[in-house]
Amino acid sequence: THTGERPYMCAEPGCGRGFTSATNYKNHMRIHTGEKPYLCTVPGCGKRFTEYSSLYKHHVVHTHCKPYTCSSCGKTYRQTSTLAMHKRSS
Repeated sequence: THTGERPYMCAEPGCGRGFTSATNYKNHMRIHTGEKPYLCTVPGCGKRFTEYSSLYKHHVVHTHCKPYTCSSCGKTYRQTSTLAMHKRSS
C-alpha cells in the first residue's frame, strides 16, 4: 500500500480507477452495478447504502443527536464533515 501500486483496476469503460485492496475495489464496483446491500432497519426508513460506513453515518438522522458544535457560533451538527464544511464557509 505504501508503494502507490494499485493492482485492482476498474474495468468499467471510462472509469480507470485503481485500488490498493480488493475490498475497496468491491465497494467501488457497487457504483457501477447499483448494488446497495446495507439497509437501514429503522421502521419507515428503508434507505439503502453501498457501504457500511455510509449506513453507520446515516443512523444519526434517527437519533436526532448533534454532538459536534461550532466553537465560533454554537451551531450543532450530526457529522464532523458537515461541521467542517460550515467552518470553511463561515
